[in-house]
Amino acid sequence: MQLVALCAFVATIAAAWYIDFAPAALIDGLDEVAALLDRMMPPRLDDPGRIGGLAVETLLMAVLGTVLAAVASVPLAFLAARNTTPHPAVYAVARAVITFCRAMPDLLFAVLFVRALGIGVLPGILALALHSIGMLGKLFADAIEQSDPGPREAVRSAGAGYLRQMVNAVLPQVVPSWIGTFVYRVDINLRMSVVLGFVGAGGIGFALQDALRGLIYPRALGIVLVILAIIGAMEVLAIGVRRALLRPATSNPRRDRIWRFTLSGILFAVSVAALTELKINPWSLLTWIGPSFDVFARMIPPNFGAMGVGLLDAAVQTVAIGVVSTAIGVVLSVPVGLLAARNVTPHRWCYWPARAWILVVRAVPELILAVVFVAALGLGPVAGTCALALGSIGFLAKLVADAVEEIDPGPMEAVRSVGGGWWKTLFAAVVPQAMPALVGSSLYLLDVNVRTSTVLGIVGAGGIGYLLFESIRTLNFDVAGAIVLVIFAVVYAIERLSGWIRSRLV
Repeated sequence: MQLVALCAFVATIAAAWYIDFAPAALIDGLDEVAALLDRMMPPRLDDPGRIGGLAVETLLMAVLGTVLAAVASVPLAFLAARNTTPHPAVYAVARAVITFCRAMPDLLFAVLFVRALGIGVLPGILALALHSIGMLGKLFADAIEQSDPGPREAVRSAGAGYLRQMVNAVLPQVVPSWIGTFVYRVDINLRMSVVLGFVGAGGIGFALQDALRGLIYPRALGIVLVILAIIGAMEVLAIGVRRALLRPATSNPRRDRIWRFTLSGILFAVSVAALTELKINPWSLLTWIGPSFDVFARMIPPNFGAMGVGLLDAAVQTVAIGVVSTAIGVVLSVPVGLLAARNVTPHRWCYWPARAWILVVRAVPELILAVVFVAALGLGPVAGTCALALGSIGFLAKLVADAVEEIDPGPMEAVRSVGGGWWKTLFAAVVPQAMPALVGSSLYLLDVNVRTSTVLGIVGAGGIGYLLFESIRTLNFDVAGAIVLVIFAVVYAIERLSGWIRSRLV
């Protein structure tokens, strides 16, 4: 543990040096951030009807994209689970597809689909769906691998074939876990769909980008507040739905089945309404493959020589942004997470502000934060680092708070019984129990931040994203192909490294 901590510290210092990230310069830049926020006041909505329509469009995009991803992930998960795959070669291919979808940022998918299919909501929905397969496919497959083999053996002994075994023995065991994953993914995709408008892929992000580009900051703040309201309401709804769907069927299993069937019907109705409201021909959900293949094919063979060392520099800068922002996020999120844990917080007046802060920060996508910091601090990786660091506080603080609330209360009571105060209880009983979860969450955050930092260049916040979007804008698809491969290699390497460290420490 000490060696990993030392390596993390050295890596953070080296990364901060590489991108010229100086805390003193950041403190000086806070005045610029405050001045920008002052120019945003008071917020206003010049066209509430249009903004409301775009907000509904964003929500429907998130739901429909998640539904499409779930439909595709179910068969893929059975192929990618060791205990249900028909052949090791099929398993390897299925896992490779899932890994690719997870490693490629959703905004990257969106910009490629916009180039292939034109501006509109369909590229955004497809981008959300493909990226979501990376998460849903993996977690669905993991749930299948963890299922009890007994029921399947019983069904097989009765002469049932492969399909009957999956439907009658495996599926009932994994559906509860799948439901929770699906609801959580809808929440994630709503945040993602907000920024897809920055590349012309539909949603309220287009209106926000238009306001920021025109320097109409009060209008931009008004749109951001609408986004906050939507995401906050969706998070509360997601928590309620998840609890209702995943509660154990104890005293009244029939009522629980009716409840789940009703919510499934509502989801189906919303999906149909999304197709109608967004004016999407269901046939287009299949015919997109041809035009998209033409664009993707133009990226082969990739041209690594056009960028020279600039490509390597941008890739290293992307990793440096992710490392520094993660380190800052870890340091600042732990105190907030402790105050937001109901069983540890010293007072309820600390608990509610901490929870509110987590909700507000998590509700603002990192790309929007990057726009604010670029406007205040100027172009470059420092703005991107600040945006990711601030977003990390909300993300990791929630994980820390949830982990602390789940610890064993016994050690805490033991420390208090011998007269230990709040600080003694915290360091002697709380932190040791929460440390494994904190390490695992921090490594996962590094993985997420490196992936996110690959697209911050679209708003001038440093990293390899700027080169990618410029190459696509200028139709240099062979160069874009090289950049895509570099992004995949970087994200995949970080994911494998963090996974290896997590397996050693957690």
